Amino acid sequence: MKVLFVHAHFDDYEFCTAGTFDVWRRKLGADFQAKVIVCTDGKAGHHRLSREETARVRLEEQLKSAALGQYEFEQLRLPNGELPREACLQVDVPLLAALWKAIRDFEPDYLFAPPVPNDPLAGIHVDHVAVAEAVRRVAYMINVPHAFTPEYPCDDPEPPPCKVPVILNAYDSYMFGENAFDLVVDVSEAFELMVEMSWCHQSQVTEWLPWVGRHDMDYPKSIDEWRITLERRYAKRNAELGLGDQPMAEFFTVTAWGEIPTPERLKADFPNLITPPEVESRLAKRLARWQL
Repeated sequence: MKVLFVHAHFDDYEFCTAGTFDVWRRKLGADFQAKVIVCTDGKAGHHRLSREETARVRLEEQLKSAALGQYEFEQLRLPNGELPREACLQVDVPLLAALWKAIRDFEPDYLFAPPVPNDPLAGIHVDHVAVAEAVRRVAYMINVPHAFTPEYPCDDPEPPPCKVPVILNAYDSYMFGENAFDLVVDVSEAFELMVEMSWCHQSQVTEWLPWVGRHDMDYPKSIDEWRITLERRYAKRNAELGLGDQPMAEFFTVTAWGEIPTPERLKADFPNLITPPEVESRLAKRLARWQL
């Protein structure tokens, strides 16, 4: 099982899919391989540090998290070797080409990305939406071997086919009022690791996120205080999605951007599913319609 998480920033993974990836690893052991790709340079996410210092600190924090979470980490580089700029990410040919190559190189079974909002009144983060739209636009091209060969030349006269993953959207805390879900994963058993991994991002959870606002959190002074803050955030997420009585959970929506899975495959592959029956039935009908 190979799974890929593609998002905009250092720390997005820890708040979206870290729990699911860990319970997956507990279930599959050595048969599980995870990779995280961040699509910006990380230079804008601080109020006191310089851009260069912010990028250095945030990369160090992400690498500490990766060591704890046992996942491969990569910063996306454009065809010219540069890192995409945080806070103004644009969906253009270089970004699409870089994503196309990164996905083809890893060939995941499942790819997790941020969602595309449907409601123009929904709140957004510009970088999140850019990554979501870029994954959506490049999805069909994953198995098109010469889609971006001007950027990444290929001399193979008979290139082999490339696996197209099932592509899912993760919960986006910036997308106020637009989050939905098809799958619910109980991540309670992974919560302590989630606390430790997110606590690696000191520049964010103790400095930037409380300062920039819209996160309803105090400045945590210790990992114990951070644990309480994180518990509150997950309880608030459950309440937002109408699942207040459920255990600590992560939420995902199945897209038709990539391979269309069957309900049976999702149930067999995903660990600790606690999806409500009515949501499960609705997803099964949608998948059947897509597979006609």
